[in-house]
Amino acid sequence: MSLLSQIKFNEAGLVPAIAQDAETGRVLMMAWMNEEAFEQTLATGFAHYYSRSRRKQWKKGESSGHVQKVIDMFLDCDGDTLLLKIGQTGPACHTNRKSCFYQQQQHGEWVTIEEPMK
Repeated sequence: MSLLSQIKFNEAGLVPAIAQDAETGRVLMMAWMNEEAFEQTLATGFAHYYSRSRRKQWKKGESSGHVQKVIDMFLDCDGDTLLLKIGQTGPACHTNRKSCFYQQQQHGEWVTIEEPMK
């Protein structure tokens, strides 16, 4: 049985992919993969995703240079979510922060806990 055949893509042909820093365990981002992005990730060793807004596959860091080297990959128990353990070059977030998860709930408000990288 192939790796691809075991993934349960949603009705749009996508599966969520969570990128986690392989060294620190910090969740850096969540993006979507289609079959092509998954196959490109396996073939190249670098994370590829599918942009729903642009309706195309893209390699993380193709314009910024902030690539994600895939160290390991896991499929959850339901087969409908991927976890990528990655080596991140530069910031993962398009806001120039290490992680897309930089806002924390504190006392009923979202508080920015991480400033953009310089």
